Amino acid sequence: MGELGLERFDIIHLDEMDQVKLMNRVDKKYYFHVSRLSDLLAAIQEDYFLLKVEEQNLLQYSTVYYDTSESKMFTAHHNGKLNRYKIRRRCYVSSGISFLEVKFKNNKGRTLKSRIPSSFQESQFSNQDKAFVQESTPFYHGELSPSLKNNFSRLTLVNKNFKERCTIDLNLHFQKDKHEVMLDKMAIVEVKSDGRSSTSPLLLSLRDQRIKPSGFSKYCIGKALTDADVKRNAFKARLRRVEKLLHTDII
Repeated sequence: MGELGLERFDIIHLDEMDQVKLMNRVDKKYYFHVSRLSDLLAAIQEDYFLLKVEEQNLLQYSTVYYDTSESKMFTAHHNGKLNRYKIRRRCYVSSGISFLEVKFKNNKGRTLKSRIPSSFQESQFSNQDKAFVQESTPFYHGELSPSLKNNFSRLTLVNKNFKERCTIDLNLHFQKDKHEVMLDKMAIVEVKSDGRSSTSPLLLSLRDQRIKPSGFSKYCIGKALTDADVKRNAFKARLRRVEKLLHTDII
């Protein structure tokens, strides 16, 4: 990843990240052709730290999403329902740490995330997992099963004012049963803040490059791409744009 100029960023380490956890936050998402990423990073290198873990800054993630047999969580997002949930088991491959996580998007537009340590290797919920699902969501653990797997690489940036964190996801790979989709020409940027900070060099740089915010749920897009049985009308425009990115060398 030397062509991205990552060596020009000052480094932050995992044990310094506690002050910018942002478990209650406002998110803005952007997605665009990966060829545009180098200029974007060059514009903000003085304003952000880059996370490095065990001498790596492009970190590998694996995720399993859970849903009901009727895909209730996917459908809630598709239909624009507020106060909605996502349940996932995520492994931070570089560190070997994994969590069972619940993301709740409330009717104020804020994202609240809670999580507990949990084994990524187990497909079944432990007793601790079951209690967490019961306490954190309206779903019964017995109605949930793996719905989608994904893998991706991530860069994590931290604003030097420690009020904003940004993730940049690359090399997305989705899998449902034997159906697989690779989105290797796309970058997904998510800017996470407490909602009170008005100055963001990254948001300004995205605006300068005429990259507009657009909702992008990895679960929903991955599910729509790999599962022919779910509704997708609300995602058609995004799916067309994803398809265009898949077949274009540069935009």
